[in-house]
Amino acid sequence: MNKQAVRDLVDRYIAIWNETDENNRQAMVDAVFTPDALYVDPNTSASGTAAIGQYIAAATRNFTGMRFTVGTVLTHHDAVHFSWQVGPATGAPAVSGYDVALFRDGRVTRLHGFFNGY
Repeated sequence: MNKQAVRDLVDRYIAIWNETDENNRQAMVDAVFTPDALYVDPNTSASGTAAIGQYIAAATRNFTGMRFTVGTVLTHHDAVHFSWQVGPATGAPAVSGYDVALFRDGRVTRLHGFFNGY
């Protein structure tokens, strides 16, 4: 994947976290992740798009009224590393961190999320 395609994939991933409609969110998860994808962060290990969608749906309830944004995106070969944060429109972010993802056929096949300070 070229750098722009990787950036677009990361942007689509972050958009999942900002989607409030559960059906739309799950459709987005299905489009961004491979069916056999693995998502791991300090709170969960979710395998497959259904489990990933359920985790994101539950986790976003903690951030009602907040917005996820992406920072620096670094990529090479079949991997990407990017920073992110979530918080109110003004003020300090509530949580920030970075993710490392591997992709296959233009979709995320494995993602490891890290929270700053965790």
